[in-house]
Amino acid sequence: MHWNVVEAHVLEPGRFKVKFAGGLEGTVRFAPSAYRGVFAKLRDPAAFSQLYINDYFVTWPGEIDLAPDAMHQHIQESGEWLLQ
Repeated sequence: MHWNVVEAHVLEPGRFKVKFAGGLEGTVRFAPSAYRGVFAKLRDPAAFSQLYINDYFVTWPGEIDLAPDAMHQHIQESGEWLLQ
């Protein structure tokens, strides 16, 4: 699928760059309000830095992941996905 994530790396706490199988690249940024629920632990820069790719998903330990299709759509529209 063109929205499968093939590369991802942290740029700074709360922000990472992603590349999809179709060649699209962009960034994902967490607004302060996004750190709630399952994402609360990612407020810690050490936890956020543990980002990795698992089966084409951007993932963190503890089964935290982001939907690649939604990420792709937002990045295709504006170059960035701001999670709020």
